Amino acid sequence: MKKILKTIGVLITGAIVAIGIYYIANNEALPNGVQGKEAEELAEKMMSAINKRAFDSTEILEWSFRGKHHYVWKKQQGLVDVSWDSILVTVNLNDYSKSIGDTPKLIKKAINFFNNDSFWLVAPYKVFDDGVERSIVNVDGKDALLIKYTSGGTTPGDSYLWILDENYVPVSFKMWTQIIPIGGVSATWNDFITSDSGIMLPKSHILSIFGMKIDMGKVKAYNPKADKVANNMLKAIKHEAYKETRYIEWGYKGKRFYKWDKQQHIVDVRWNDARVVLHPNDLSKSTAYLNDKEIPFNNNLVSRALKFFNNDSFWLVAPHKLFEPGIYRSIKMINGREALHVKYSKGGTTPGDSYTWLLDKNYMPTHYQMYVQAMKKKGTTVTWENWIQTTSGTLLPKNHRYLSGKEINMGLVKGYN
Repeated sequence: MKKILKTIGVLITGAIVAIGIYYIANNEALPNGVQGKEAEELAEKMMSAINKRAFDSTEILEWSFRGKHHYVWKKQQGLVDVSWDSILVTVNLNDYSKSIGDTPKLIKKAINFFNNDSFWLVAPYKVFDDGVERSIVNVDGKDALLIKYTSGGTTPGDSYLWILDENYVPVSFKMWTQIIPIGGVSATWNDFITSDSGIMLPKSHILSIFGMKIDMGKVKAYNPKADKVANNMLKAIKHEAYKETRYIEWGYKGKRFYKWDKQQHIVDVRWNDARVVLHPNDLSKSTAYLNDKEIPFNNNLVSRALKFFNNDSFWLVAPHKLFEPGIYRSIKMINGREALHVKYSKGGTTPGDSYTWLLDKNYMPTHYQMYVQAMKKKGTTVTWENWIQTTSGTLLPKNHRYLSGKEINMGLVKGYN
């Protein structure tokens, strides 16, 4: 028995020594950050990189935490369904006393689960929450963002150092928390998806402690209310007929003229003495003409034709493009009414632009507000008016007007099969 106890004692002593060595080797002191304008600007750049505006307007998020806790967060309503084992609690984030669960103890447990597990999903979006201090720390010659939570959550006082890439997207963080005794433990933040609502969310994290993995389950973020408004808008402009329309003709300010074979995606573009039969999907197949005479392939003319088409077709068919890949939809309130905000993450000439569609009671688009980077337009309002029903049955606009009175006329608009 004494031999067994001695062996156990040696093992315990060895474990304590090993833990002590690991602590000494890996424990980092909390760095001193510099608060001020530069820290605020760095945080804003991170918010822009991860699309904070889309996060604010996201309606529903779903995920799980290590396969144990499962969540459906109705963000705009301030409600989250938390389930584990055979238990379901609906937490009211605006007023915990209105939460629904079998016992107060289970409700409190669900709140603690949510505070921890949601942090591992959306932490970068919380750097401007109340009670958060922001400062800059130099890490390997680059600026990193140090965040301290002075209040809120389950463990106020915790600090996190965000490491950012060259585009200000977070790739990892280091932690100084009450729950982990070793300071500076790191976790990856780079296994991203871009969700249906347009926000970047992590699917998993790897901790520096023994390579531990935190799996976030099947991560989703989506906007069903915005999608319903978008579908009503498409119904109003007879989008089903648009999908079946083969040919569309129009002009732009009387300067450029188009005939688009939508089925084959070939566009006849004319301006001044130039004409290009444009193949947008394979520009090398395009044919250029000057004064109605074919000329050898001219990259300059073809590129101009493509740029013209991307711009001028948008003014004709933009409302029909609401569900194309890389377009994110959300609800925005304008003068107390719902409007549809769409952001283009790719495609066209200027990915990153966004538009807020103003609709009448029948969901017909009447105006939009433009947020166009290249044109430095921030909320410029333009009408969508004089809609006609084409021979093919779809609706297309004949005219647009800025508040200044400037007009964009779409010429003789046709749609047929």
